[in-house]
Amino acid sequence: MKTSNEISNSFSETRQVGNFRIARSSLIKSAHLLERIGLAAIGATCGLYVGATLVRQKDGLFESGWIVLLTMLYGAVSFYVGIDLSRAVARRSISNVSEEYNGSEAIEIMSAGGTFGAAIAAALSVSILVLDQSLPDGLIVFVAGCWMVGSSLQVAAGVMARGYDVPMDKE
Repeated sequence: MKTSNEISNSFSETRQVGNFRIARSSLIKSAHLLERIGLAAIGATCGLYVGATLVRQKDGLFESGWIVLLTMLYGAVSFYVGIDLSRAVARRSISNVSEEYNGSEAIEIMSAGGTFGAAIAAALSVSILVLDQSLPDGLIVFVAGCWMVGSSLQVAAGVMARGYDVPMDKE
């Protein structure tokens, strides 16, 4: 009897924490916000590496120290907005067993492509910095391009996912 009460208690709508009763949905929302802030910190860190790589090339286009701040801010925004798509979009695309196109696939592909592009730019930047390499401007432009395209795809996917109406099943 005690076990069944604990199980039903764990699925209840509220939690007892000390003398406070906290709604379960607010706990989930708080955890989700914490997760998104962590993703933004990862994006800013990746942007720091990309920006440091761009500034390091003294004869290049990106000689200003502001480029580091801009890449960090853009990385934080893109990872915050774009990586963690809403659960409704993800559930809808998984549960859709018909071959009918509903639009959520494009959002997921854009998010995945953006994450991949930004990760490639960050990995190349870290390797360039750690190995202290001097590279041609073409490769540096490639890293900057991967970062901009990847981060932009993440932002676009996140904005599209938040504006995406999940259609109701026809059953």
